[in-house]
Amino acid sequence: MSTTDQFRWQAVGRRKTSVARVYLTPGTGKWDVNGRTLGDYFPRPSLVQHIQQSFTATDTLGAYDVKANVSGGGVSGQAGAMRHGIARALVKADEANRPKLRTAGLLTRDSRMVERKKPGQPGARKRFQFSKR
Repeated sequence: MSTTDQFRWQAVGRRKTSVARVYLTPGTGKWDVNGRTLGDYFPRPSLVQHIQQSFTATDTLGAYDVKANVSGGGVSGQAGAMRHGIARALVKADEANRPKLRTAGLLTRDSRMVERKKPGQPGARKRFQFSKR
């Protein structure tokens, strides 16, 4: 194991159908999401704030360089997957972060998924219009 791998923490985050593999290394706060910067990949400021929640909860914003490979789902699901992966990686980096992240609810995987479409219906819950005659 090389010295660069010694201080590199990897974790997987999931949300809806999105999966994010997150790599943390001590650094200056550089972001690399699928080869692009954070603001370039997630143009909405609310999503950027959502992703950085793990760092703000532990007061480590700018202390780590983040490299992430994100796939599947949409923009919102990918942001949630990155948030989950970053929280898990921060716990691997320093176990003292666990209580802060746990109380903020960032270590729990959000299990909400899209409900499947049922046969004989136009959607998951919607029914075709009823006709008496």
